[in-house]
Amino acid sequence: MSISQFFAINSGLLILAVVILGLLIGSFLNVVIHRLPIMLQTSWQLECRLLLSEEQGIEDLNCEPSEPFNLVAPNSHCPHCQHAIRAWENIPIISYLFLQGKCSNCKASISIRYPIVELLTGIVSGLIAWQFGLGLPMLAALLLTWCLIALTMIDFDHQLLPDNITLPLVWLGLIANSAGLFTNLPDAVWGAIAGYVSLWSVYWLFKLLTGKEGMGFGDFKLLAALGAWLGWQALPLIILLSSLVGAIVGISMIIFLGRDRQIPIPFGPYLAAAGWISLDGSLDMAVICLTSQTTPSTIPPLISSLSLSLLNARTFFTRRTGSS
Repeated sequence: MSISQFFAINSGLLILAVVILGLLIGSFLNVVIHRLPIMLQTSWQLECRLLLSEEQGIEDLNCEPSEPFNLVAPNSHCPHCQHAIRAWENIPIISYLFLQGKCSNCKASISIRYPIVELLTGIVSGLIAWQFGLGLPMLAALLLTWCLIALTMIDFDHQLLPDNITLPLVWLGLIANSAGLFTNLPDAVWGAIAGYVSLWSVYWLFKLLTGKEGMGFGDFKLLAALGAWLGWQALPLIILLSSLVGAIVGISMIIFLGRDRQIPIPFGPYLAAAGWISLDGSLDMAVICLTSQTTPSTIPPLISSLSLSLLNARTFFTRRTGSS
């Protein structure tokens, strides 16, 4: 009996195995969420120093970092006492509970967000396994899900959707759908085009009318990626869901938490959540009903209309937004 046949018969074991894998991936995603923005900032600073050295004719501005800093090095350590985290201290969720949320060396508190990200990744990975079963669609959906989690948390922290993740997602979506995993290739290509152009058009229209930036370029690329994965038919629902939830959350934060309207509110997390819901397939019927009378030629006006509603909702609770 092959592994695929074994898991086909024992679907519960497949879900359990994927949940455990998701917990491990969640631990790695915590590293990505923390380190990737720092890596990008370091890279931008290095480029600026190199440009400055060329303009001023200075040969050495100490441009190169003294120690490597990437997703692999240095090893994880406590930010307070620099205690190197040992293997048994890095078991998803279990180590946090065993250590009671504190560093084993200095007893400084460990953020609760680390186990939350691990638990979230494990749960949604299990849901993907339950929805798709063992096969290429499940593996591709897991990859997309993990990337969306990383993008969500990075955008929440920094109002940044890194090209290092969004652009490969566009190509991976087109590659996946060249095999028809989620939709056909023409619909995926139209989805990528419509996803980017619609929000890009609204961005420039809003900027020309108001002189302000209504959203970041990362939002365009993320929606293009979701269009490449799910096809153009899913875009109206994704925009509608994300703008609705974003408006509700943003207005609630202002009314109930007293959040300053001038503080930027990232939109990527809502796009990612809406995209994942559409991927899960639980709202496929809504997508069909919404787009049953829609053809590729009507994509731009339809999505632009929804995007204008999205932008109006966002500007209701924030006067300006940061680049993402």
